[in-house]
Amino acid sequence: MGFRISMTYLLNYLNHLRMKKISSLWARFTTLFLLCFFSVLTFAQDKGVDVDISLKKENEWYQNPVVWVIGGAVFILLLVALLRGGQKKSA
Repeated sequence: MGFRISMTYLLNYLNHLRMKKISSLWARFTTLFLLCFFSVLTFAQDKGVDVDISLKKENEWYQNPVVWVIGGAVFILLLVALLRGGQKKSA
């Protein structure tokens, strides 16, 4: 009886390994197929090179250095106000 149980256990274990290998093989095949499919899909969406060079001289508001200086000053003032506001006043 003990031999039969161990043989059944061994056969179940070998069957499990075989199914695990098939599962691994299926996962590899599926991954390969999906990678090839997405590769073809991305090449299908590739269009030719379309370069548009614009030489207009209009500057945006954030390109102005005065805006950055004022913004930095406001940030420093807020930082100082927040840091000094937490201190206790000594009498």
